Amino acid sequence: MQSLAMIENWPVPTAAAAVVTSDGALLGTHGPTAHRFPLASVTKPLAAYAALVAYEEGAVELDEPAGPEGSTVRHLLAHTSGLAFDEHQVTAPPGTRRLYSNAGFEVLGDHIAKATEIPFPEYVRQAVLEPLGMTSTALEGSPAKDGVSTVDDLVRFAAEVQAPRLLDPRTVLEAQTVVHPGLKGVLPGYGHQNPNDWGLGFEIRDSKSPHWTGLSSSPAAFGHFGQSGTFLWIDPAAGAACVALTDRAFGPWAAEVWTPFTDAVLAELGTSR
Repeated sequence: MQSLAMIENWPVPTAAAAVVTSDGALLGTHGPTAHRFPLASVTKPLAAYAALVAYEEGAVELDEPAGPEGSTVRHLLAHTSGLAFDEHQVTAPPGTRRLYSNAGFEVLGDHIAKATEIPFPEYVRQAVLEPLGMTSTALEGSPAKDGVSTVDDLVRFAAEVQAPRLLDPRTVLEAQTVVHPGLKGVLPGYGHQNPNDWGLGFEIRDSKSPHWTGLSSSPAAFGHFGQSGTFLWIDPAAGAACVALTDRAFGPWAAEVWTPFTDAVLAELGTSR
């Protein structure tokens, strides 16, 4: 895909990208796809997927208590537990605001570790990374932000989410469906959004503006971006997913180049079908 070569013009030391379709076909790659990058918050979808495996295995229930009083596993996954961004303190009643929370994912990891009697990084490895052959990926600390991976590995994950083998497709559909619709909140780096829609560990594009995906991305597109200059989106309308990893912290540069890049990828997908 010629559009992927646009990453050569990004103001970053290193970048790699790839597109994979819903049937698992790799349409194109560019850059060092085996290079290991810090994922920052692109770690969250991996942690969420492991949490959903724990749910399907019967280790936890989505609506069992977890985190602050009145909060559940579902609240933690959907950033509606009321926990603050990086502090383990409650700033709102559960289910009333979309408060993006690293602390919530850390509480989630601790909850699953206790339920399974397996340290959460090891649970992620056993539940998601190993079965998908993601041998260059590791969770090296917080389930909110301390993953390290490659484009090659995340392509495997993106293919899995589009055509699930580790989870029941109905569970993955629930993960990409809005939890607690209509809640306002701040999308880090992009300001206040109303509504600020999220599923279970995945951010949902909907009608957010501004946004890190493309102007032509469908409202059903979902995924995550990270403060290390990384993103993974899946657009069901396009039947494809895109991964892009860099080694420069998110900033105005990313907001400037990511959207036209995604629009070019989607345009090429449309003309190639």
